[in-house]
Amino acid sequence: MLHELRVENLLLIERAELRLAPGLNVLTGETGAGKTVLAHALDLLLGGRARSGIVRPGAAEAYVEGVFDLPDGLRALLGDRVAPDADELVLARRVSSEGRTRAYLNGRSASVADLREAAEGLIAFYGQHEHRKLTLASSQLELLDGACGPEQAARRERYATLHLRVRELEGSLDALRERAGARDRELDLLQFELAEIEAAEPSESEEAELTARRDRLRHVEALRGAALGAAEAVVADEGGVATVLSRAGVLLDGVDGVDPALDGLAGRWRALAIEADDLAGDLRSYGEGLDAEDDGLDVIEERLAAWDRLKRKHGGTIASVLAYAAECRGRIAELDRAEEALEEAQAELGQAIAARAALAKDLHKARAKAAKTLAVEVRARLADLAMEAASFTIDLEARDAGPTGIDAVEFLISPNPGVPAAPLRETASGGELSRVMLSLLGAANATSDAVLVFDEIDAGIGGHTARAVGERLRTLAGGRQVVCITHLPQVASMATRHFSIAKSTNNSSTLTTVTELAEKQVVTELVRMLGAPADDVAARRHAKELRKAA
Repeated sequence: MLHELRVENLLLIERAELRLAPGLNVLTGETGAGKTVLAHALDLLLGGRARSGIVRPGAAEAYVEGVFDLPDGLRALLGDRVAPDADELVLARRVSSEGRTRAYLNGRSASVADLREAAEGLIAFYGQHEHRKLTLASSQLELLDGACGPEQAARRERYATLHLRVRELEGSLDALRERAGARDRELDLLQFELAEIEAAEPSESEEAELTARRDRLRHVEALRGAALGAAEAVVADEGGVATVLSRAGVLLDGVDGVDPALDGLAGRWRALAIEADDLAGDLRSYGEGLDAEDDGLDVIEERLAAWDRLKRKHGGTIASVLAYAAECRGRIAELDRAEEALEEAQAELGQAIAARAALAKDLHKARAKAAKTLAVEVRARLADLAMEAASFTIDLEARDAGPTGIDAVEFLISPNPGVPAAPLRETASGGELSRVMLSLLGAANATSDAVLVFDEIDAGIGGHTARAVGERLRTLAGGRQVVCITHLPQVASMATRHFSIAKSTNNSSTLTTVTELAEKQVVTELVRMLGAPADDVAARRHAKELRKAA
C-alpha cells in the first residue's frame, strides 16, 4: 500500500502531499490542470527516466517521495538496504534543474536500479494510452505471459538466452562455411609458398657466409695473379727472395761460431729463409686453389638470388622469410582443423536448437493453458462492464522461433452476437479497448498485492458503461489499493478518497495544487465533472445520487 506521496517543484506543482487510503483513490481535475504530473511522479519512483524540463521554472530541483508498506518478501529481497526494525519503505528521487538525478531508499543513497527493483512489486502502473497497446502483438504476449505466473518469466529469460546463443552459433557456422569455400584455394597457395621457402632452405648465417664467398670469387683473377706473382717473386732463379736469402746464408755460414752475437743473427736469417720458402708454397697453393673454386660462383649467385626473391616477397630479410614460413605452417594447421571445427559447430548448433525447441514447447504449453483460463476470466469481467454478449478468445499460432518463443498471440473479440470474432486491433472501439484492458488487468493482477495505478484507463467510455467501469474499479480495490486518474464522474463517485487537481495562473506564474476533498467538496467536484454549474440543483442531486449509489 502507498500511504503518502509527496511532490515538490515538479512541473507546475510547487508542493503537494497526498495521504492515500486503502481501496479506490481517484484524482480529478480539468483538462490541462496537471493530473498526469502525478503519474509522472509515480513513474520517477518506479525508476523511470527523468525527462528534461520537469523541474518547476525557478526551482533548483524537483523531489518525489513515496511511503509504502514493507512486505516481508521485499524486506528479504532488499536485505541490509533496510533497517531490521523498519516497517515502511520510503522511496525518493531528486532531479536537479540540470537533469542530474539521485535516488534514495529509506533515506540512504541508492541507485535508480535499486529503486526500480524495490518498486517493481509495489506498484503496477498503466499509462494514459495503455489500452492502445492492446493492438500490439507484443503487448498481448506480455499480458498472456504475465497471466502464466512467475515461472513464465524465468522460462522466457532462459529461452531468450538460448535463442541468442543459437543466433551466435548460426553466425559462427555461416562464417566457417564461407571460409570453407575459399579454404582449398588458400591452402594450395600456402603450401606452395611454404614449399618454395623450405626448398630454398634460407639461413641467416649461411647468407653471410655465401655473401663473403661471392665477393671473393668475383675478384678471383686479381687474387690469383697476386698470389702466384708473389710466390714467383720468392722462388725466382735470379733475383728471387729465396735465392738472395740463400746466398747471404752461405756468407753467414762461413763465420759460424766466431761471434755468438752474429751467430744469433744468422739463426734469425736462416729462419727467414725457411719462412720465405713456406710462404711461397702457401701462395702457390692459394692461387692454384682459386682455379678449383672458380666454377662455384654461379651456384652461389643462384642460391643468393633465390633468397633475394623470397625476401622481396616476404618482408625484406631472411628473418622475415622464416617468420612467414612459421605463419604458413600455423595457418595450414588451422585450415586442416577447419573441417573438424565445422563439424563441431554443426553439432553444437544442433544441440542448442534442440534445447531451444524444448524450452519453446514449455513456453507454449504454459501459454495455451493460461490463454483458456484468461479468456474465461476476461469474458466474465466484460459482462460486468456492459459487454454481456461479447466473446473473447486468445489465439496462438505457430511461427518461426524468435526471441520470445514460437507463438504468435492474437486477442480476438466479437462485441456483439452474430458477429465473427476478429482481432482486437481491427474491431474494438476505444471504449471497448478500455474495458478489455481493465478486464485483462483485473484478471492478470488477481493474485498480486501491488498498488494498481491507472492513468485515464477509462478514456472513450461514458454513460452506463462508465458506471460499470467504476464498479469494476471499486471491486478491484476491495482487496488492494487502486489509484485512478479519471475524467468520469461515474468512476470518481466510487472513490474511497478523492483528490482534486487545479491550476491557477497569474501574471507571473502558473501553479497546480492538489487538495484532498471532504464529502461536500466531492459532490461539488462531481457536479463540475458532470459539466454543470456549481449551483445547478439537478446536477447536485445527480452527484449525490452517484455518491449514494457507490
